[in-house]
Amino acid sequence: MKIESMPVSERQQVVAAYVALALGILCIGLSAIWVKLANVPGVTSAFYRLAFAAVAVTPLWLSRRSKRVPRAAWGGIALAGVFFALDLALWNTAILMTSAAIATLLANNAPLWVGLGAVVFFRERLSSVYWAGLVTSLVGMALIVLPKAAGGLQLDMGSLLAIATSFFYAAYLLTTKRVRCSTDTMSFMALSLWVGTATLAVLAVAVRAPLIGFPLSSWAALLGLALISQVGGWLAISYAIGHLPASRVSVTLLGQVLVTTVVAALVFGEVPSLLQVVGGALVLAGIYAVLRTTQK
Repeated sequence: MKIESMPVSERQQVVAAYVALALGILCIGLSAIWVKLANVPGVTSAFYRLAFAAVAVTPLWLSRRSKRVPRAAWGGIALAGVFFALDLALWNTAILMTSAAIATLLANNAPLWVGLGAVVFFRERLSSVYWAGLVTSLVGMALIVLPKAAGGLQLDMGSLLAIATSFFYAAYLLTTKRVRCSTDTMSFMALSLWVGTATLAVLAVAVRAPLIGFPLSSWAALLGLALISQVGGWLAISYAIGHLPASRVSVTLLGQVLVTTVVAALVFGEVPSLLQVVGGALVLAGIYAVLRTTQK
């Protein structure tokens, strides 16, 4: 049904959902920008992203809590929190070592690994379109990770960390897929945030990442990362998912790469090279094909 033919009330809901989706993409697209502006170690910015978000979300969760979390779901929630914490620690570190756009693009490869995980763990069959999308993305990643240097090929460690990020995010998504069958959104979000915060606190101590002594500008960026990108972005996207087809939302979320690229070019002067643009286009095309076929 087209929007024009919908009843007025339903049309307003759909329009509001698209506005929320656009706002959510803008918010999460700024994540890498906040990390660079904070200019603190990746583990540190990851810790405060989850810690501040957990403090903000918990009162909302407690006020709307309607049922108890099943005992069987606690292990999955904890595992999801650990995976998400490791994902952010690696990604935030990658952002400081390479451009914000490249780190964001490569971290969004998670749907590729989710598909492979579905084959291994859930015995799902994947179409030829998925495999074509996977190969296309791998070629694009090779163009980005192995740029031509004066002395031959030189690995971009920031890009490699961003790819590693996508593995942990895929593990988070696969775990979430199982847990969300028995747990409501707010409970899962609040509890996994606290587990992720505890995980990053331990990791920060282990790697001796500082947690205090930053200038006011860094604290402001960390608050923006937590409240705007984490809480605001994902609440807006959750609202959109409730009113729009999940397949459309998942594909549209790739727009965060464009947001990050444009803002990073304006703020930090990070203009991608032609080779990176070609590689990025191939990666996005491959992810798009994977999302379309797996959602179907």
